[in-house]
Order: sequence, then C-alpha cells, then structure tokens
Amino acid sequence: MATHYSGAAREVRALDAYIKLTRATETIDARLAARLARRGLTHGQLGVLEALMHLGAMAQCDLGRKLLRSGGNVTTVVDNLERRKLVRRRRGAEDRRVVMVELTAPGRRLIEREFPGHASAIGAALGGLTAEEQEQLGRLCRKLGRGAAELAEAEAAARAGDRARGAPLR
Repeated sequence: MATHYSGAAREVRALDAYIKLTRATETIDARLAARLARRGLTHGQLGVLEALMHLGAMAQCDLGRKLLRSGGNVTTVVDNLERRKLVRRRRGAEDRRVVMVELTAPGRRLIEREFPGHASAIGAALGGLTAEEQEQLGRLCRKLGRGAAELAEAEAAARAGDRARGAPLR
C-alpha cells in the first residue's frame, strides 16, 4: 500500500519506502514469531540466547545495546530465561555493579538446536529475493541504519547545545 499523503515529493517517496519496509519487516517478523512461539521462545529470548552463543558471556547492559533493547526489556527477557534455567547471572569479578549473563548447559543445548532452524526460516522468508538482491538489501539497510543513527546523534548534540545555552526544549 502506497501512501496517500500529498506532501513534498521527497517526503512522499520516503514515506512510501518506509511503509513498504515496515510492512515487509512486520510480515516476516510475524512468521518468525509464530515459529518461535511454537518452540516456547520470543524474538527477544532468541536474540539473547543467540548473542550469548556467538559472543560468550556479556554484561547485561552490553547485551541490551547489542540487541537494541531497553534496559528494562533486557531485564525482563533475562529474568524469564533465568527462570527457565537457560541463562545465569553473576556479578562482575572486577566491578560488582556489572551483571554478567551467560548460557547454562540447557540454554546452550536449546539455542544450538533451535538456531539453525531459525536461520533456515529467515532464508525461506527472504527467498523472494535473489542472492544479489539480499546482499543489496543488506547494504541498503546498513546505510539507512547508519544514517538514522548519525541523525539521532546530531539531534542529541543540538539539544545538548540548546540546554547549555538555556534555550527552550524542542
């Protein structure tokens, strides 16, 4: 569905692309979420387990940044995984304020069993694109994400500058 907005051409084009990107992502996410639910997992839980499998034990705050999740969300996800004895928390050896999260043996078995099927489901979901188109999509998404991050950083710097000058918040 294209946008019905009749603003500037630049805005209409961006809005149309955004709608298509969002609809595609939500369609794929819904398919993957249903598959994960049948296995008793959520996207967030799978993300935590996968990160720990591939990267090893991590500080909970770093895990949140890696997965682009809020601190509260990561706490809830890790709480639920810990309750199922799939991960464990421990205090950092050098800094007791740091909470480290690591896989337990059952957690490792679960993610090693489930992740290949998840990757296969993603491959099937993106199967409507050729290998070259998937690579192009990856490059475009990376460029888009970096541009959005740079814009957010510039806006945050501008707000900080406004506060330093006593200007009203926008």
